[in-house]
Amino acid sequence: MLLTELPEDVLYHICSYLDHKSLSRLSQVCKSISQFVSRDTVWRKVAKGFLNSGITRDGTDIYPHVPLKERVKIAQNWRDGVCRKAILLKWKTILLPWLQLDRDVLFLSQAADIGAFHLHQESRRLQRRPFEVYSGHKGDVCRFVLTDSHLISGGSDGKILVHSRRSEMSVVLSGHNQEVNCLDSKDSLIISGSRDQTARIWTLTSTSPRHTIHMFERVWSVAISPTVRSFVTGTACCQNFSPLRLWDVERSVCVCSLGSEFRRGAGVLDIVFESPFQLFTCGYDTFIRLWDLRLNPQKCVMEWEEPHDSTLCCMQTDGNHMIASGSSYYGVVRLWDKRQTECLQYFQLSSDPVSSPVYCLRFSSSHLYAALATALHSLDFRQNPTYIR
Repeated sequence: MLLTELPEDVLYHICSYLDHKSLSRLSQVCKSISQFVSRDTVWRKVAKGFLNSGITRDGTDIYPHVPLKERVKIAQNWRDGVCRKAILLKWKTILLPWLQLDRDVLFLSQAADIGAFHLHQESRRLQRRPFEVYSGHKGDVCRFVLTDSHLISGGSDGKILVHSRRSEMSVVLSGHNQEVNCLDSKDSLIISGSRDQTARIWTLTSTSPRHTIHMFERVWSVAISPTVRSFVTGTACCQNFSPLRLWDVERSVCVCSLGSEFRRGAGVLDIVFESPFQLFTCGYDTFIRLWDLRLNPQKCVMEWEEPHDSTLCCMQTDGNHMIASGSSYYGVVRLWDKRQTECLQYFQLSSDPVSSPVYCLRFSSSHLYAALATALHSLDFRQNPTYIR
């Protein structure tokens, strides 16, 4: 019996024992085998072991529009640090930009405006002019988040603007009296944190806060749990209590504090939930930490230290093995494999005499985008790469 005459379920079982190199060789046997081996189902088990393959720990595929075989090929470049560097956009004024990525559209804040830019389908280059601009703040945009239907921004004017992505409607939420440093939104819930030492709970259907929580120090970061029943705040750590606290949405009460050994000034600048029970934090004390809410809240599960003792301004995870972080000096981006404690790869993006933090970074299956003080940078991890450092 020929290999091609075997039932598909038997072929799938055989392929489940092969690694990515063996699958690639098998695909060269003949056209019919190549077509079978190119199916996403064949590559799914292999892909789950790679960095940024798009298969999360719970099996969700976050890049279903890209063939898994292609993603595994690109994932090896993420692991090895093989990529091409480019500057997509430059500006003269020193800014504190923020960005979000939604498939083929990149949203970038510059001063008081947020521009929506198309990414070219093949080159992933940025079109020079935004096809849409969201405005309305009287000061700089500090943070913004995307939902399927809205773009929600917080500004240095203390206002929160809720822009509809389907019409020209926008709503102003007033309550903070100083800059809105952070916000997050899921479903119809909005959580904001401010320099005025408060966190506020809002809904999309009201223009005033549902509840105000007095934090007694500046709030640098917030994140809503995927269950939308709780949220975590990160503060400046200038008082005698933990800068990380978990809150119940309905009761607006603190459920617990995370950690007990933060040094004074170790403020938390970014928080990312990866599941309802696990979250990552980073900030001034140079550590990325993984917390599991099902275990002892006083101790993190794992931690990764920035080797050059730099503040970690931002991060993103792939939902499985990879963390990307942005540092406060010289535009340094680092890639981490959660399965090891040492930094896997690093890239210095800033070549200017004046050092710039990486204020925000986001990545897709093939590209990483990083916003610095005067430019938007990209790293292209596709084929025909060059090594950079």
